Amino acid sequence: MFQRHTSAFFIRIRGLAAAALLGLAGLGAAPALAQSPVDSKAAPNDFVQTVADNALDAVKKDQAVKSGNLESIKRVVNEYVLPYVNFEKTTRLAAGRHWRQATPQQQKALVEAFKGTLIRTYAGAFTKVDQKSAFTMQPFRGDANADDVVVRSTLTQSNGPSVGIDYRLEKTGQGWKIYDLNVEGIWLIQNYRNQFSQQIAQNGVDGLIKALNGGK
Repeated sequence: MFQRHTSAFFIRIRGLAAAALLGLAGLGAAPALAQSPVDSKAAPNDFVQTVADNALDAVKKDQAVKSGNLESIKRVVNEYVLPYVNFEKTTRLAAGRHWRQATPQQQKALVEAFKGTLIRTYAGAFTKVDQKSAFTMQPFRGDANADDVVVRSTLTQSNGPSVGIDYRLEKTGQGWKIYDLNVEGIWLIQNYRNQFSQQIAQNGVDGLIKALNGGK
């Protein structure tokens, strides 16, 4: 089971602010909190800054999220993060060549199972957010006209050291979409690709989906 495997990525990201946790599952609805409008066609740094600030602000204002309530966490991620993430691409790249071997139904189930795994794994990170938690974007050094860029940021908190978090974005017809996350030098997709491959080799795509769902 994936919950039993504490990889280097797990160890580094666990306990960080949950606003850094991208593109996960969510359900339900609640009264919307005041937020800045997100312009998906803005400069990459500005786009990420707004998404990150809105998500972080939502966490700060929601005591249920800060206490680790899973359903509240799902709602915040769904409302403030998921619309700006291409999580199907995240899952597809993590699955690698095995994605093409999966049926459309398996692909859909894999996306949902992966989202759920990340939510459960890092739910405790939301309890680390405090009123001084903040994201600072680093100067953009890429080509703003490119279709694939990396935005670098630093997360600062009063209850822990600063953390470097990078976001990989793709330009779509609807604007920028985030699809990968790097915490302190470890990319999410690259880390999970090895685990997915091993699980599929042993138990097939359905076995991977079952493992991601906690064996259910």
